[in-house]
Amino acid sequence: MPVSREQLEEIALSRKEYNLIVQKLGREPTEVELGLFGSLWSEHCGYKHSKALLKLFPNKGKYVLVKPGEENAGVIDIGDGQIVGFKMESHNHPSYIEPYQGAATGVGGIVRDIFTMGLRPIALMNSLRFGPLSQPHNRYLFGGVVGGIGGYGNCLGIADVGGEIYFDDCYTGNPLVNAFCLGTGKAGELVKGRASGEGNFIMLVGADTGRDGLLGASGLASRTFEEVRELRSAVQVGNPFMEKLLIEACLELAKTDWIVGMQDCGAAGLTSATVEAADKGGSGLDIDVQKVPRREKGMTAYEVMLSESQERMIVIVKKGYESKVRALFDRWELHSDIIGTVTSDRMVTIRDGGQVVAHAPVEILNTPPVYRFRPKRPAWLDGLQNLNLSKIKDVPSGQAGKILLKLLATPNICSKHKVYRQYDHQVGDNTVVLPGSDAAVLRIQQTPKAISMVCDGNGRYCYVNPFLGGVIAVAEAARNTACSGAKPMAITNCLNFGNPDKNDVYYQLQECIKGMSQACKKLKTPVISGNVSLYNETRGVAIFPTPVVGMVGLIKNVKHHCTSAFKHSGDIVFLLGNPGDDAGLGSSEYLELIHGKVEGSQQIDLETEKRLQDCVIKAIERGLLNSAHDCSDGGLAVALAESCIQGGLGFNGKLDIKGRLDTALFGESQSRIVVSASPGAARRLESLAFRFNVPIARLGTVGGTQFNIKGHIDLPVSELHQAWWNGL
Repeated sequence: MPVSREQLEEIALSRKEYNLIVQKLGREPTEVELGLFGSLWSEHCGYKHSKALLKLFPNKGKYVLVKPGEENAGVIDIGDGQIVGFKMESHNHPSYIEPYQGAATGVGGIVRDIFTMGLRPIALMNSLRFGPLSQPHNRYLFGGVVGGIGGYGNCLGIADVGGEIYFDDCYTGNPLVNAFCLGTGKAGELVKGRASGEGNFIMLVGADTGRDGLLGASGLASRTFEEVRELRSAVQVGNPFMEKLLIEACLELAKTDWIVGMQDCGAAGLTSATVEAADKGGSGLDIDVQKVPRREKGMTAYEVMLSESQERMIVIVKKGYESKVRALFDRWELHSDIIGTVTSDRMVTIRDGGQVVAHAPVEILNTPPVYRFRPKRPAWLDGLQNLNLSKIKDVPSGQAGKILLKLLATPNICSKHKVYRQYDHQVGDNTVVLPGSDAAVLRIQQTPKAISMVCDGNGRYCYVNPFLGGVIAVAEAARNTACSGAKPMAITNCLNFGNPDKNDVYYQLQECIKGMSQACKKLKTPVISGNVSLYNETRGVAIFPTPVVGMVGLIKNVKHHCTSAFKHSGDIVFLLGNPGDDAGLGSSEYLELIHGKVEGSQQIDLETEKRLQDCVIKAIERGLLNSAHDCSDGGLAVALAESCIQGGLGFNGKLDIKGRLDTALFGESQSRIVVSASPGAARRLESLAFRFNVPIARLGTVGGTQFNIKGHIDLPVSELHQAWWNGL
């Protein structure tokens, strides 16, 4: 009997998709089969609206070992037999409903993606977006999310080394919680997330299965919030102490030859873990849900297969080794049960005791329809992209200092120490550069090498110009990586957008991906993993298109790293790169804060950007720079002030201003880095910039206790620090 519209809505399948399932099966699906299809064909698992677009990303490179879709995370080779795996994922919808558990389990899920591959997680980052903290509910969400990230991550003993936090009205109904994890390992020891070998056992390890997280992938992450409903049951509940045991047990197991593969139970729980593993392994599977340990009575086969209870892993155990694997987990006080076997028939067979409740081909289950539209460019972008500066009043004489203090105190620019201090960012003894600089830096133990990590994205830029916003997201991440002294190697991403069935949203998604792809190709930073989060929309109001880039770079010698703080009195301060342009005011923090406008497109030249980054990396490697800081939110004046605040030193300089004062001080023109060098290195730095064809301008010197830009700003650094430190 055909299902009702309400049943299809619950699992986020359309009537057309249901009819396609019937056609492919040659019959009506059973209740359990429908649940499997609902999850595996969901936006969250199946990427129906984005898969075709994601093919635009470059994913090959001489360092790339594992590309997107091949395993749980992407992997790069950093030389000498060492590898690094990393990935970013979203937990936006769960965090809106239950902020603490939503964020906590987001951390738990991304960590499992790393250690399931036999990699040891060593660092976490997060990219967060909220509505203004002036609203009580936004403060509640903010406090819950930050508490969940700290509460879960700290218990795991994995350093949380920073990230980014932004605030805007558009995120009031849909906060963004994107988690980024990085792990290290040895080449040749990767564990694959696949099931193969007829007769091998499917073992479930970790927590018992409950009803928490039911329909999380299909019902929660694959549609918009149109009305207030009780959705807490769709949010998982985490236990970080059990996850810590799982990390150590699974990493020990990965070093044996007892298993074929390992897979975490994330979105869609047992369904996605087992079916995706079978698909990758070219096999089938036979599972009896009666053998799954449960913590709630009366659970149906449907509920067992779709539960997203946390801290659970699937291990494909070689026949004959099951007692050894169970003994290992027993030693770590982890429960393990054989729940099924690997078959060769390419079928998913689910039993409930003696009754077969699902019997469907792996290929059909794991091949959702893919949609590709031809969106029209929204007409409203025309007026939004063209900023008429003649209608924008310039900074009044003598007011630049007050505006700088205002910018430093705005939540998007001010110190995030009130957040960072809730995270343990030094556990593991790998952290070289703490949160607050342009990028985090982590040493690779027992080697001279270091890895940099950074998250970047700007929703305003993408809202006004999706293509250029996508370009800038990648370019700024690479620029921040370069400021740490690291060579950008590869990226992961989290693409956060509204309802893709709407022309304007799909256009934003398409153009952002095109822009990101162009920048990745030019900067030679392939995309090796990522996540797409759509339907970030409440009652028809979508978020800004917000692609977030997580970038990883390599420093061959950890001694050659750099931070954004000024270090020594007497150092000379330079601006490397773009001297500035009128487009810099477009969609800037200054324009929104002072004039209440979000309009005007930024500009960027990727040739200039690449030369700038190469120049800075080489200058740091040669020991010519004492600091390097990307000019971004708030422009040049804010970048200089931040370097002063972080270093506890003043600045005395003069700017050659030929046009508007607000553009020169607060414009966010791209491809610019503020650096400082000792007087003895200044001449060599200028020669290096000339060789790379990078513009260089002397701005002033470091020293004293005042922040002075002659004729425009003269303030004590202590006053700047107070505004910046207390802004949040």
